[in-house]
Amino acid sequence: MVIPPIEERMPDFLIFDRPLQRRRLARAAAAGPALFLLDRAMAEILDRLSVVKRKFTSIADIGTPSQRLAVRLAQPGVLVTRLAPFLESSSPSGLLQLVGEEELLPFRPEAFDLALSLLALQNVNDLPGALAQIRSSLRPDGLFLACLVGGNTLRELRQALAAAESEITGGISPRIAPFADMRDMGSLLQRAGFALPVTDVEPVIVRYRHMFALLADLHAMGATNTLIERSRRPTRRQIFLRAAEIYARDNADPDGRLRATFELIFLSGWAPHESQQKPLRPGAARMRLADALGTEEKKPD
Repeated sequence: MVIPPIEERMPDFLIFDRPLQRRRLARAAAAGPALFLLDRAMAEILDRLSVVKRKFTSIADIGTPSQRLAVRLAQPGVLVTRLAPFLESSSPSGLLQLVGEEELLPFRPEAFDLALSLLALQNVNDLPGALAQIRSSLRPDGLFLACLVGGNTLRELRQALAAAESEITGGISPRIAPFADMRDMGSLLQRAGFALPVTDVEPVIVRYRHMFALLADLHAMGATNTLIERSRRPTRRQIFLRAAEIYARDNADPDGRLRATFELIFLSGWAPHESQQKPLRPGAARMRLADALGTEEKKPD
């Protein structure tokens, strides 16, 4: 596949500073990343994959911020191509690693029979475009499985920081990304050309001693603020101290530990194929709704 120049394919409106994101992910990986959320998502994706009665031999891992998933999938007779924000030091047999962008996939059409992505797609500037490119890279009847962070993630932190900053400065600056809403993801999968789209959500509650322990975990995930519209001035210490007070006041459990919400949205979709189930044409149903419900059909007066 010929890849057009970047300037021809970048979205018109940018939300995230992608180069900054890559640097922060690489820095977190070098320092020892916090992987508990990624491990949770990976366990669920592998569990879902285990019930699919198919043998996948050409797999793409798109943007996952660790090679753990790709290493698990790389087996004899299976080639895993990992598109990553940065290269890790080791690359086991059966794993091909590339540095690249989820919005600029360097794959030819119909290259894979399985594509996966964990905790990466929430940070792209053009999610519909990224999904369409993933769909193009799948062979007919190829499967796409993904997990991305949803809209309720870090709602407690968002509210505490906004309240503290508004109280102290009289304004609010962008700090936490506008994550995806599960209700929109099914339509986005359909728009990208996927058949049989399925979306569901899993809330994950993590408890901390204080707000600063949560901030340390976010730093170790490489998940700090990379919004284009973020303030370039250092945040006043007073704002963080007041936010910590508000966070503890509003989100403490009886034992004093604080709740932090992470929302994981899971997606699945198939590249269309003639063997897949298709919806009936309007009027083609062979059974009345009243029969299915065991009631008497009543005609309007």
